[in-house]
Amino acid sequence: MLPSLVRAQSAEAGYPSRSVTYVVPFTPGGSTDVIGRALTQKLSERLGQPFVVDNKPGAAGAVGAGIVARAKPDGYTLFGGTISTHAINASLYKNLPYDPVKDFEPVCLVAMLPNVLIVDPKLGVNSVAELVALLKRDPSKRNFASSGAGTSTHLAGEMFADLIGVKLDHIPYKGTPPAMMDVSGGLVTFMFDQMTGAAPLAAGGKLKLLAVTTGKRIALAPQLPTMIESGIAGFEMSSWQAVYAPKGTPKAIVTKLNSEIVAILALPDVKDKLQTQLGMEIVASSPEQLAAHMAKEIPRWGALVAKSGAKAD
Repeated sequence: MLPSLVRAQSAEAGYPSRSVTYVVPFTPGGSTDVIGRALTQKLSERLGQPFVVDNKPGAAGAVGAGIVARAKPDGYTLFGGTISTHAINASLYKNLPYDPVKDFEPVCLVAMLPNVLIVDPKLGVNSVAELVALLKRDPSKRNFASSGAGTSTHLAGEMFADLIGVKLDHIPYKGTPPAMMDVSGGLVTFMFDQMTGAAPLAAGGKLKLLAVTTGKRIALAPQLPTMIESGIAGFEMSSWQAVYAPKGTPKAIVTKLNSEIVAILALPDVKDKLQTQLGMEIVASSPEQLAAHMAKEIPRWGALVAKSGAKAD
């Protein structure tokens, strides 16, 4: 047997032998954090060592991604990556502290997430058409929040502005919860964000959901029209969540992590939380499938960034 193969098998057999850090590049409470905590709890139980979430928010996930890109590639630092960190940021930032392809090992594409258009119930609008009419007649309302500059929620707002022909001011936050708080408080007119954080607040009457950004209506909220059904032709986008390790992490460890994560995503309680309660579409891909997904998404979002003129703040 080749020495390299022996070392790889040894690394897998003994992994993990101590605590593993799972970096979430956004504040607690958002989709990436929810997924990270669901996965780390189960990984800890299954593998017998603590898997601990470490929130490192900032710059649409670039701060956390930069930390992981420089981490030792031994399997003891993992990353909760997103459409922002591993697709959009590649074209939005001129000087990223990491390369989404060269600095990471893809582990698993976890899930696709529908975005929703959110407003304050007290705003007095009940449809996308009514929101568009308000934005066109009242300059003081021409603003939108996002979970951070360069996130898919930022670009969704830019695309919306482009398609309705109204210049809007972008107000970035360091994560979903504070952005939603200001929308629900009437300080910002609207935002796009994942159903994950929006659904509970909408159920409690603190937010109103107007439409989903997917091509079809979603099972979690079948009453919500799509943006296209609401009259915004060509508006379709979905976010995604994935797991990565630093480039150079032994293949045996990446394979073991992928196998465990895929198994975890098939567990009834995890499926119920992510799929039924939060509206995520579980993917549970192989590392190769995640790499292929990124190869399509990076140029796609690059084109959208160029068209919208969006820039990182």
